[in-house]
Amino acid sequence: MTGTDFWPPAFIIDNVVHLLTTNLHQHSYLLVFPIMTQIPDLPKQILVQGSIPESFERALLGVIVVDHGSKRDESNIYVQEMARLFQHHADVEIVEPAHMELASPDINAAYQACVARGAQYIVVHPYFLAPGRHWHKDIPELAREAARQHPETSCVVTPPLGIHKSIIDVMATRITDALPPTDNHNE
Repeated sequence: MTGTDFWPPAFIIDNVVHLLTTNLHQHSYLLVFPIMTQIPDLPKQILVQGSIPESFERALLGVIVVDHGSKRDESNIYVQEMARLFQHHADVEIVEPAHMELASPDINAAYQACVARGAQYIVVHPYFLAPGRHWHKDIPELAREAARQHPETSCVVTPPLGIHKSIIDVMATRITDALPPTDNHNE
């Protein structure tokens, strides 16, 4: 069975066009619309060093939000702001931004900062849309190099943002915001 066997393609196309030409936020069925994909699920983590126990003290958790990095400062501020917002929203005390390359702080500096602030369990989150070489090879290697300096710590890398209902919601908002306002919001 493919993703379109359950919902006929015409149904999907008609409803997407309708949603794009009306106010997306008025259609709650978008939230329950099944997300069907032939892309396999990613592992929940890439183990870098040690393991995080099922029961751990949250105050010992450190999160590194890492992007690719850019030569443009105006691009690099996004990961700093995302780390700050995540820290506030998720109520995680130790959160550090990092860039994989091209800018500072790098993953090593962010890891050292987490440990200096008391973290024993480090979760590295790639602020990337899709998995690729950076996710499955480069970021784990950089995290492993940083973790080796602190054998008492445990470290994992999460999957990137990927295919997720919340990403679809963000896309819908961005698309709606890019469209001219219409008078037929109540169709």
